[in-house]
Amino acid sequence: MLRVAALPVESVQALRCPATVRWAERVLREEERLRSRGTTLSDRLHPLVKAAEGEHARRLLLRLRRDVFNGRLPGAPERALTLLTAADAEAAADAAAWVRDRRALNELLTEGGPLLGAEAARTRAALRRLLGEERLRLGLLLASPELEGRLDAYIGSAEAEPGRRPDKRLRKAERSALAYLYRTACKTSPFSTFTAVALGRFTEDSEGEERVPGTVRVPEEWTSHARLNVVVLARLAQLIAADPGRRGDLPVALSSGWGHDEGRIRYVRRSVTAGDDGAAVTFDAARDRLFFLRRSGTLEKLLALFGDRPQMRYRDLARWLAEESGAGPDECERYLTALLDLGMIRIPCLHTDVHDADPLRAFHDALQALDRPWAARLAEGLRQPLACVAQYAAEGQEARRALLAELRHSLTAVQRELGATEPTLPRTLLYEDVRAGAGGTDAGEADVRCNLRPWTAPAPAPDEGPLESLRSLERVLPAFDLTLPQRITLKGFFVARYGSGGRCEDLLKLVHDFHEDFYDQYVTFAARRKPFDAQGDYVPEPNWLGLPGITAVDAARREWASRMRRLWDTARGAEEVRVHHETVEAVAGQLAGVTPRFAPQSHFLQLVRRDGDPLAVLNQSYGGFAFPFSRFTHCFGEGNGESGQGLAARIRRTAASVAPGGAVLAEITGGAVTSNLNLHGRLTDYRIVCPGEDGGGVPPECRIALDDLTVEHDAQADRLVLRSRRLDREVIPVYLGYLVPLALPEIPRTLLLLSPTSMAPLDVWGGVPEGEPDDGVTSRPRVRYGGLVLSRRSWAASAAALPAHGGAGGSGGGSGGSDAGLFLHWQRWRARHGLPRRVFATVTPAAAAPGTDRAKPQYVDFDSWLSLTALEGLLKDPADRVVLREALPGEDELHAVSASGSHMAELAVETVRTLRHDREGTGAPT
Repeated sequence: MLRVAALPVESVQALRCPATVRWAERVLREEERLRSRGTTLSDRLHPLVKAAEGEHARRLLLRLRRDVFNGRLPGAPERALTLLTAADAEAAADAAAWVRDRRALNELLTEGGPLLGAEAARTRAALRRLLGEERLRLGLLLASPELEGRLDAYIGSAEAEPGRRPDKRLRKAERSALAYLYRTACKTSPFSTFTAVALGRFTEDSEGEERVPGTVRVPEEWTSHARLNVVVLARLAQLIAADPGRRGDLPVALSSGWGHDEGRIRYVRRSVTAGDDGAAVTFDAARDRLFFLRRSGTLEKLLALFGDRPQMRYRDLARWLAEESGAGPDECERYLTALLDLGMIRIPCLHTDVHDADPLRAFHDALQALDRPWAARLAEGLRQPLACVAQYAAEGQEARRALLAELRHSLTAVQRELGATEPTLPRTLLYEDVRAGAGGTDAGEADVRCNLRPWTAPAPAPDEGPLESLRSLERVLPAFDLTLPQRITLKGFFVARYGSGGRCEDLLKLVHDFHEDFYDQYVTFAARRKPFDAQGDYVPEPNWLGLPGITAVDAARREWASRMRRLWDTARGAEEVRVHHETVEAVAGQLAGVTPRFAPQSHFLQLVRRDGDPLAVLNQSYGGFAFPFSRFTHCFGEGNGESGQGLAARIRRTAASVAPGGAVLAEITGGAVTSNLNLHGRLTDYRIVCPGEDGGGVPPECRIALDDLTVEHDAQADRLVLRSRRLDREVIPVYLGYLVPLALPEIPRTLLLLSPTSMAPLDVWGGVPEGEPDDGVTSRPRVRYGGLVLSRRSWAASAAALPAHGGAGGSGGGSGGSDAGLFLHWQRWRARHGLPRRVFATVTPAAAAPGTDRAKPQYVDFDSWLSLTALEGLLKDPADRVVLREALPGEDELHAVSASGSHMAELAVETVRTLRHDREGTGAPT
């Protein structure tokens, strides 16, 4: 899948100040020339100062020598030059020439202000034009409606007062708008119209390819797919259930997965904590806990009733309870409310399921199915929101703005109808995904094609092509997998509890015991661990059970770190270092016993188009089936049936074909959906139904209940196997949502320890000390393995070391604290530390607790004054940490093109590696 930025990179070139850059380069060249001449001249003046007759003469010559040495223009050099002529005419002539050239430099410095002033005005005018780009404005309507609403005032301010610098309020809007503009042209994170996705296909020929080998043509037609934020539906369901009158009309059911346990009723209680509706992205967090209720006559009769009638209206249940127990209405209501609060009974009809293609429509239909006057009125109230969402994708900026306002108004009215005195809606009402392509119902044809050969054919020896290098690198990713030690720990706990080759028939009890007896404390302890201490020594993973698998992971990480330290020691100052094949072999060798048998991997790559030396930059890797594609299935056809050509159907067929050794892939959902990022088509034949879930959207014969599952230890392969009694087959759990597994409830999170899900951030420099700072700046070279870039060049410093905060000012006197002077300082600082003209900056606030800040990289163009002012706006504290990384691929190395120009793009690709174990337990990849 191709992720492609909406605007071509050429669009932001209008924000640069080429004349001011040329001026700065002239200044820097002249400064360097004067510095070099000044050093030589200062050495020649040294003996002449000592030989001067009289204190006054020595003082004049000494002052001249110091000014020359420090690159300063002497205040009144004439008398010193006269004295120098009498002592050494040649030295005096050289000194006079130096002073003359230094005065010329001062004159050159004065040219910067007018140049920058004119180009700042021109680039602001260009920015205002670019802020009218439809794809940018449509994305802003959802990402930051407040900013989008202020942009017209910013654009209009130039017409009211031409040439005037914006005031503080408008400059703040300017910086924010600039950040979004750069995101739309220079980044590839899908959100609304900022970045689109397209299905891609590698080919072995140049069919459909541009004239330049390895490039792809981005479709001109883009299609929008908008859905209501499902948090809205969760809040409506809560309001409905909170009203006793309406609650009486709702069907209720027993929580699935309950059972008898020695005089008690055992079930899983799921509690939900609502997310922050004011955040741009919010979701509710769920928590599972095994819970017990004392068996009683009333409860036993209620369970028997549900055995005969799996669902009934709440009011009918209350009436039955009153007749059966003889209790009054208030007492019955308190009893049933307690069962609802405890999760023993639930209201399933208004929950959003992961497979709901249109959650708002499903909610509307569920209300109509209740066949009650209030539900019919509420469903009627949702007709306007339905119309707004359906119309949204086809409209332009003004109409979309009006639709969002109407959507918010109508949903607020619905909440008031339900009795909310202070209605609250999430800040982001709609989620929009955009497909770069025709948007038809058939996903059988790819939107883009790319010739595979330039990216697989070996580059000039001894390097491999990017995809061959990726295939090899995959073998060391388990060393960086944050979840692998947890999977090994679960296996060790199981063997300690059930023995080698043992079997557990009660999966729910295993999950409960694992968390209560071991896992919760283990995770808390592991979360405090830092992989390397202050001296750069590796800190082993917690290994309370003395497991050899964790020891192997530790050995692999030590092996990588030690080899990278040796590489660093021999490559100081280099722009690029290369990881050798021997390093990958050595690390992979340490992992031979813990490499997963079934390992689908997702990689996010950016191709770098270079003649004779194609590269790919590895941005991130994840383990797990279909991860890059699940969120976007609704953009690529609705065919979920076995014979359908929609993306969901194609992935589902793939799932059935790649499962190893007769196993089946079965989805874990984590319960009701409270984030649009978890919505997707049906991508597996089977679905594991955890307690409290009903498996909606999947036929009953394809639902696998938790009590149908057993876990056994395969002693020969030394792995845990999840099996279905009914199917008599191994079941491999897969999670297809976009929330991190740690956000899932305990049961699905534990089942994922039996799945191929992994998170493997490739920390190539972990444990390798940084070099000595140069004026507060440390740097790392690019790291390359064959045709694959593992880490971009980077530079790190505190904000205090940057020119904007007074650091690295250099010698360029004459500009003072002017804008031109600051621009010159940035160019001098960039040249001194060897930074490219374009980078991405990540700013971590000094006050942020370790691991809590999730700052996103911001594009920085050193040739743009506006870009530099935006960077300065990110720096709030001199102690903030700033990391700058090279923008790779560069503008002339992009492989995605359209009629408008070249586009920043990223590939999301999936590979599948399966190890087939022989009798000795060794494995070979297939």
